Amino acid sequence: MDESAFQAYENEIQALEEEIRLLTEKYEDMQQESTFFSDEEILKAIKSLQGETQGETNGHESPSDLIAQLESLETDLSFLMEFTGFHFTSHSKKTVEKTQNRTVQKHRLSGKCHSLPFQLEFQLLEMQNDQKVSAVVSDLSIIMESREDSNVSKFVSRTEEHGDLPTFFRSLSTYAEWYEHRRHTFLHFKAKYPDIVTLPEGLLGDFIILRNPKVSGFELMIVWKIHLDEEGTTTPVLDLLPKVPEQVLEQRMRSVGSIPGSFRSALRLFGIEAAIENLIHVLGSGQ
Repeated sequence: MDESAFQAYENEIQALEEEIRLLTEKYEDMQQESTFFSDEEILKAIKSLQGETQGETNGHESPSDLIAQLESLETDLSFLMEFTGFHFTSHSKKTVEKTQNRTVQKHRLSGKCHSLPFQLEFQLLEMQNDQKVSAVVSDLSIIMESREDSNVSKFVSRTEEHGDLPTFFRSLSTYAEWYEHRRHTFLHFKAKYPDIVTLPEGLLGDFIILRNPKVSGFELMIVWKIHLDEEGTTTPVLDLLPKVPEQVLEQRMRSVGSIPGSFRSALRLFGIEAAIENLIHVLGSGQ
């Protein structure tokens, strides 16, 4: 490469660095709302930038080094989304007040954790004193589809009252993991035992029904609730409700009544999947 071409690349790089610096300053000082890109758009931009850097040379790092760094960032981003289950689809903020030591911004954030969508709105006050920065969240508003559940509604109300975003994200992650685990478990047993397992409310319901096609009127309902208390602790709660013909119930009241207790014991000993599997095997043995 001749010296004139090399100098042209250097000039272009310096111009880009200056533009980035100016944009960064503008971003920090802006007083109007700005919208961030979604995860998909970020990944797309990274891929586009990878293509643009091929064939370019600068005096600091080679194109292969830059591409390697971008690939590493892309991998880290994908890992974090996969590991936490969080996918943010939009984020915007508006600066409503800014002084030398105080900044107030309004944020809007939406996304989903696994399959559970959510939306947040809150105000963030940042104050700097003696080289220390403190942040206070206020006016927090949370919208979740699962808010129809009274337990989730109580947790959301308490979180809004205290402006506790860390607890919200931590608790939502655990709750959504159990929600997704229940959905996958129901799907697994429905696919494996289609003649025995039915899902009256689909995969998003909180119960399944087991029936032996050759034993009319007898069925077992497995109810799987996911309890989220006001402190943000998630607990799966399962129970078994038998339904038997009245004449059978009169003859074998004691044995029928012991079925739920035996199921709960199996849950403690073997876990959820194994307990349901054993129950299906016992029910199907009468075919």
